[in-house]
Amino acid sequence: MKNPAVKLAVLMLVLLSFAAAGCAKKDKTDSKDKKSVTIKGSDTMVHLMSSLAEAFMKKTPEVQVSVTGGGSGTGIAAIINGTTDICASSRDMQQKEKDQAKEKGISIVEKVIAYDGLAVIVNPENPIKDITMEQIKKIYTGAYKNWKELGGPDHPITVLSRESNSGTYVFFQEHVLNKENFDPSVKLMPASSSIAQSISQDKWSIGYLGLGYTKEGNVKVLNVKKDENSPAITPNHNTVLDKTYSIARPLFLIFNGEPVGSMKLVYDYALSPDGQKIVEETGYVTLK
Repeated sequence: MKNPAVKLAVLMLVLLSFAAAGCAKKDKTDSKDKKSVTIKGSDTMVHLMSSLAEAFMKKTPEVQVSVTGGGSGTGIAAIINGTTDICASSRDMQQKEKDQAKEKGISIVEKVIAYDGLAVIVNPENPIKDITMEQIKKIYTGAYKNWKELGGPDHPITVLSRESNSGTYVFFQEHVLNKENFDPSVKLMPASSSIAQSISQDKWSIGYLGLGYTKEGNVKVLNVKKDENSPAITPNHNTVLDKTYSIARPLFLIFNGEPVGSMKLVYDYALSPDGQKIVEETGYVTLK
C-alpha cells in the first residue's frame, strides 16, 4: 500500500472503528449502571408513588426516581412501548394489552404493593348516607336522574366520573356497572382531585375516587350496601382487607421482566415496613 492517500484513509477507518467500539462500550456501561427510574401511570397512585419515591430517595440518594400520572392505560402503553421503567396501575392488564406486550417481546410482571377502596362521595350537605350497589349502577347508567329516587330531596343528580383512560374508570365500569356503558350525561374528569373539588362546590353531585383522595376536598363518603338486605359498609383499612367492602381493588407495579437493579430497590422499598407505613399514611390499604 504505497499510496499515501490510501494509507491515510485506512488509518482513519481504523481509528473510527476504535472510537465507535469505545462509545458502544461506554453506552452499555451507562445503561448497566443506570441510577434513575421512571414510574408512569395511575393518577390514583400518583400521591402514593410520589411519597414512596421521596422517602426512597432520602434513603437511597444515588438513585433518582421520577413519577408521572396520566392514567393506568397511559402507563400500561408506556411499559409496552418501553418508555417507562415501571408502570403504576390501579387495574390488572387487559388480555389485549398483554397480547400487545407479547408481540413486542415485553415480559409482563405484575406486583401488588397495596390495596385501595373506591369511595363513593357526595357533598356534606347531601342528606343521603347509605347507597346500594344497584343504586350506584342506576345513577351512572342514567336510570336514576334525581335524588328523590334514592329517598333524597328533589334535585337533579350531577354525576362525575374519571376519564376512560383511567384504571379507576375501567374498574368501576367492570365491577359496579357490570360492564354496562356510562350514561352520556356523566361528566368525565381529568383527575380524582378534580372530582373531590367539584363535589365540594356542588351540593347535588356524586363521584367516586380512591380512598387516598377522600381528604382532597370537603366531601362525605357514603356507606355502601351490596343489596337492600345487606349492612351498609364504610370503606376503610379493615373493610377493604377483609373484603366486606364491595368496591375494593389491588394496586400494581408492572415491570418488563422481574425487577432488577434500581427497579428492584424501589419495589423492595414499597414492600418494606417503611414503605407500607407510607401506604397507610397516604390513605391506602397495606398488604397485611
